[in-house]
Amino acid sequence: MLTIALIFGGRSAEHEVSLNSARCLAAALDPERYQIVPVGITRDGRWLLPDDLASASRDGLEVARSQPVALLPDPSRPGLVVGDGERVIPIDVAFPVLHGPYGEDGTVQGLFELAGLAYVGAGVAASAVGMDKELMKAVFAHVGLPQVDYVVARDRGGDIAGVVAEVEADFAYPLFVKPVNLGSSVGIGKAHDAAELAAMLKVAFSFDRKVIVEAFADGREVECAVIGNEVPDVSVPGEILPANEFYDYESKYTEGRMAFVAPAPLDDAQAAEVRRLAAAAFKAIDCAGYARCDFFVDRAGGRVLVNEINTLPGMTEMSGFPKLWQATGLAYPAMVDRLVSLAVSRHAARSTLRASRS
Repeated sequence: MLTIALIFGGRSAEHEVSLNSARCLAAALDPERYQIVPVGITRDGRWLLPDDLASASRDGLEVARSQPVALLPDPSRPGLVVGDGERVIPIDVAFPVLHGPYGEDGTVQGLFELAGLAYVGAGVAASAVGMDKELMKAVFAHVGLPQVDYVVARDRGGDIAGVVAEVEADFAYPLFVKPVNLGSSVGIGKAHDAAELAAMLKVAFSFDRKVIVEAFADGREVECAVIGNEVPDVSVPGEILPANEFYDYESKYTEGRMAFVAPAPLDDAQAAEVRRLAAAAFKAIDCAGYARCDFFVDRAGGRVLVNEINTLPGMTEMSGFPKLWQATGLAYPAMVDRLVSLAVSRHAARSTLRASRS
């Protein structure tokens, strides 16, 4: 039996999404094969061992009964130190379901590496690149993946008018505004004019020092899921049909605010191109474990554009990643088993690498 540290919550505006992902994952992990050790990270960064995962994920970490816990950065005894250090819980695999900064961006992955611990998902570099939309788009451009045009504003929260003027010089409305280092559509807005652009820039800069402004793509919103290490497997594509004007936070996490169709009603050539680009995006950032890739399929000409890659996609009942694999024929529990297996095999391979010249 493997002991799994299920790490959830986090210092992120996507904290609540992580709680729901943890609850769904815990239900899918076979108790005959895995012992779950729940580790919750509060919004202010405290690591806690809750007495009960169900109540912590339902009611919140701040009110759940728990003990302080810390991960030892010691490869000789990877485990969790509980309370005052009198007890250490050995851990075989870490399964982070931390969305956004301080979890999806390579920071916690670096801690796992220091601890010599096997962990589910992408490594440090791939996590950092996948989280930072500016770096991600630069890597995609380097390998020739098709994307919308965009511009990035850094540390310009005090010069909103200047950013608006610069954007309007090169782009036509409507435009999308996004914090560079957030997911789940947090802080994202669609601007139809200068006033809306200014308001949305102000919101985005409240979440991040870097904000990206993207040209509008009149396209269908399509997702594709990837699982694997060196050789990725790709799911069937799925299409998002949001009730709102675009796929915002409300559409993603409010029951009845969007429909998800998998397989997506694409022709064979479009579906093949989506799947090809998903694998290419996964390889471009040197991803491992799993990811969800998002696309626009142009309504007029059918061209497929890469929007982004998510290296720790949501795992809730409404999330696209598990739905895509279910539509491909891989049930949620079997999918989770495979993710754990990939983590173990990747860790074993990395453990054979030399740490000295002799």
